[in-house]
Amino acid sequence: MTDYYAALPTCMGWMGVLASERGIRRLALPQASPQRAVEALEVDVSGAEMALVRFEGLRQELEACFAGDAPEFLQELDLEGAPPFFLKAWAACRSIPRGETRSYAWLAARAGSTGAVRAAGQAMAHNPIPIIIPCHRVIASNGDLCGYGGGLDLKRRLLDLERAPRL
Repeated sequence: MTDYYAALPTCMGWMGVLASERGIRRLALPQASPQRAVEALEVDVSGAEMALVRFEGLRQELEACFAGDAPEFLQELDLEGAPPFFLKAWAACRSIPRGETRSYAWLAARAGSTGAVRAAGQAMAHNPIPIIIPCHRVIASNGDLCGYGGGLDLKRRLLDLERAPRL
């Protein structure tokens, strides 16, 4: 089965994407260059086919997201091989409404294990598809921002974008 990848130019920076025939496998947060975006995928893309045109719809949805709109992100995801708890946590994370936040404790409970707050944190830390699985919406129980692979400034910026009134 062929994998496909690209570095997508967005207003926030270059974003690397990797997909199989089944769906998106990885999405890298914005980077300063196309090369860094592909490197941020943290997988070897040497056997994958470069396919920028294949991801044009995703690029447009990301641009809409960064402009403050609420795209649906209709692409299929390929999360094969992920632990069952992570899959449940990622599904719960996708249910968090745009512009809102939930705690890691909430996420753990939604994933079926109220005592698994640290595991919920690990699921977010290992989220291979940020933005589409909006782990930036998960915060500490006390309301503090914490734990984001792109840094807390990016997490705050994404939340601010989502909370801004749309015209």
